[in-house]
Amino acid sequence: MTASLLEPSAREWKETLQHVGHDMYHVPEYVVLDARLYGGTPAAFWFERDGHRLLIPLIVRPIPGSELRDAISPYGYPGPVSDAAPGDAAFWEQACSAFVETLRSDGVVSAFIRMHPLLAGPVPAMRQAGAMVYHGETVSMDLTVSLDEMWSQTRSDHRNHINRAKRAGTRVVFDDWDRLGEWVEVYHDNMRRVGATDYYFFTREHIAALHDAVGDRMHLAVALEGDEVVGGNTFFEYDGIATGYVSSTRRAPKRYADEMLYDEVRRWCKSRGDEVFHLGGGKGGANDSLFSYKAGFSPSRHPFHTWRVIADPAAYRALVRQHRPEADPDDLTATFPAYR
Repeated sequence: MTASLLEPSAREWKETLQHVGHDMYHVPEYVVLDARLYGGTPAAFWFERDGHRLLIPLIVRPIPGSELRDAISPYGYPGPVSDAAPGDAAFWEQACSAFVETLRSDGVVSAFIRMHPLLAGPVPAMRQAGAMVYHGETVSMDLTVSLDEMWSQTRSDHRNHINRAKRAGTRVVFDDWDRLGEWVEVYHDNMRRVGATDYYFFTREHIAALHDAVGDRMHLAVALEGDEVVGGNTFFEYDGIATGYVSSTRRAPKRYADEMLYDEVRRWCKSRGDEVFHLGGGKGGANDSLFSYKAGFSPSRHPFHTWRVIADPAAYRALVRQHRPEADPDDLTATFPAYR
């Protein structure tokens, strides 16, 4: 049995990804760039036993006013991935126990992990090491069905809006990266409108650097009215899974570029052999208007959880007393970690 925290350059990280089903969120180049946004250090927990492996991407952050650290997932759904069967309880229980011990020995007090709805590990085994909190469902599109079936699964208002956009002359182009700057302006306008935090104002430089790092596994779809950029989607393709990254359209009455983008992207991904397009869920996993909008494209649903792990209970309690004495350190379903 071997367990450790890996740096992005570690041979074991890339070797593990060659043996386990995974998504773009597990690739070291992605974790490195996201860690820069969070102001943390990119890492991954790695565990191996009897030829089976497990990997959990992490961003390790300093805790203000302390020499200790904590860990969070990169943006997206980078939960644990493994080539061990979900029913191999002994492997998963030992891996989770090693995760806690490795964090504690490295001065990492807690970890907040966003599980991957399509690649989730066994919840019962993971609950022995931390709280598994259910947030709601995410939506995916099954790209293995026919185009006719895909269209019939689409809610009638979405179908109507897609047809209106086509009649209005809206068109979608793929991978015209020269238009990235124009679309980022549209995206930032939308982020200001919804009052997003600074983290979500992804810059043109960040998105371009991510594209440079992962190459043709990242794509840009841009909606045009004439020569004006009115919307766009960035998304990844990895191991048959297409995953939305960030998207936005310019707001205007009776403009339906957003629905058209989703429709064109799924058709494009299907033509390239992808099997599923994961749209994600509502804000924070909630059953809100965003979830309802995404749910109008497909009946496929997946449970979304976060895994909250306390590696050093004594240090965790001391930090809560110091920074948020009104918080309950035993309540792992509320804001986590409670000291932030």
